[in-house]
Amino acid sequence: MFQKRIIIFANGNLPDLEKARALLRDDDFIIAADGGTRHALALGRTPSVIVGDLDSLPANFEISKFDNDVILFPKDKNETDLELAIQHALTLNPEQVVILAALGGRRNQTLGNIALILHPSPFILRLDDGIEEVFFCHDHVQINGKAGDLVSLIPWQGEVTGVITTDLKWRLQDETLYPHKTRGISNEMLGDTAVVQIRSGSLLVVHRRTNL
Repeated sequence: MFQKRIIIFANGNLPDLEKARALLRDDDFIIAADGGTRHALALGRTPSVIVGDLDSLPANFEISKFDNDVILFPKDKNETDLELAIQHALTLNPEQVVILAALGGRRNQTLGNIALILHPSPFILRLDDGIEEVFFCHDHVQINGKAGDLVSLIPWQGEVTGVITTDLKWRLQDETLYPHKTRGISNEMLGDTAVVQIRSGSLLVVHRRTNL
């Protein structure tokens, strides 16, 4: 099976449903990680697959409507429902995976969700809620937005070397960012695109859309 783009709904917050709706395409393959089902349904999308232990769905949820499309796991397990949903998504050979509603809510879950997108894959895994998108740069990335959008560059698991930015207000030119310093916080896009490249390390990119 091959899917062009997979959207995974997690069980975190969606601060603005209409901004989240703008991220969706008609041909997206929808996976819901347990309680993420509520977000998909609120946006008028029926999940193609529901993955998890289903402990985050209301007691009156009619799961029988999805019996043939549920991958059920026991409550006592080593992975979160989102991790299991990502694992399943990657077996479908997608070109892209975007994870909605994985930010906000419980801090431990948010940090765990960010760590999950370090998962080795042939493409960049992204968290998005329509207001912010979060992803990692291991080599180079292009950020698509608008002038004035905020971009924060946060070293993850150690220093990041050879950082070069293009079309950000405060330019970095072959510099090192350190995990105990805040130099990369709250830069600004000068136009509709910006580029970040690095030589080594893992750089967390947080793009906040300010001109929606």
